[in-house]
Amino acid sequence: MAFVMKQMLGDKFKNMTGGGGEEAEKAGANGKETPESKGMSREEFEEYQRQLVEEKIERDKEFATKKAERANLRVVLRDKYRLRENAEDEATVQMAGDDIDIPEELLKMVGEDEEEEEVNDSLLGKLQNMNVDELKTKAQVTITEMKQTAEQKCSVM
Repeated sequence: MAFVMKQMLGDKFKNMTGGGGEEAEKAGANGKETPESKGMSREEFEEYQRQLVEEKIERDKEFATKKAERANLRVVLRDKYRLRENAEDEATVQMAGDDIDIPEELLKMVGEDEEEEEVNDSLLGKLQNMNVDELKTKAQVTITEMKQTAEQKCSVM
């Protein structure tokens, strides 16, 4: 029974645990890839390694650009909502230089919000400039008039 189980599960178990596969034998003594392990000539292997390095550099460059765009977006949103600044985002934007752009839709949104804030500021300015004592007096007079009218119409009070 053990023999049957070993035959059925042995190879799958070895592959899953990585024990004693052919790849370990083909790799160099220190575990690095060699041209022989890939089945290539030395020139092909060097070209392959060069391509891998170039692809990695390109991926890193794209990642850095995307990271800077996201940081720039966060900076703009922090300015828009008057939140505290983050030095890390500022540094990321400065490192990227002029390579990053803010989407036009976001710029439109920020502009629209600034216009709304100007309107709200003017309304808020009007409220701040109003005389509070005058408002209190008007409110008290109105309440007094309502009480007198209610007393005249209602005999229970």
